Amino acid sequence: MLRWFRAFLPREERFFELFARHSQTCVQGALALQGMLRGGEETPVFCQRVNQFENDADNITREVLTAVRRTFITPFDRGDIKNLITAMDDAIDQMQQTAKAVILFEVRTFEPPMREMGTLLVECANLVGRALPLLQSIGANVAMLTAITEELTKLEGRVDDLHDIGLKELFLKHRNANTMDFIVGAEIYDHLEKVADRFDDVANEINSIVIEQV
Repeated sequence: MLRWFRAFLPREERFFELFARHSQTCVQGALALQGMLRGGEETPVFCQRVNQFENDADNITREVLTAVRRTFITPFDRGDIKNLITAMDDAIDQMQQTAKAVILFEVRTFEPPMREMGTLLVECANLVGRALPLLQSIGANVAMLTAITEELTKLEGRVDDLHDIGLKELFLKHRNANTMDFIVGAEIYDHLEKVADRFDDVANEINSIVIEQV
């Protein structure tokens, strides 16, 4: 009965604008991360870009959480809105953690699997950007939302595989050489894997919203 009553009340649609802004920030952050992973003297510049986009995303997240508190009728459950924007923000937070490690250890060259992981993370960010507008009409977009979240999960699995392949190659490369190079490389691999994990969390939140709304 409550759901039927709520259907006739006006809704605050500004959340979708904020979701779109945040997802675009994640895309820009992922592109900056990809640029960083190309290496070279421009690496610190791309790290700074990641940091800036993460700061922008934090500001948008605060706007969403403030709107949740102040809005009488939300497009879907308040907890779902909070969980979705938090999962999105966690993804770009992990990008920033990767950039921080690169700056801390003064890394300027990156292994091929790292660069490939960066490419897949851009794909993840773009998929999230495609999915969010569809939440405005969930019933009509169930199939597309399901396909997008399944693809996000597949990409997360491919990143996991690259993480394992990269660690193995890194070990073979440095086992008789510089142990610190292995430790630093392993940390970067772990951060990149966590970015993909956070995007998979976004997929799970989207699935949860779809299940509740359909």
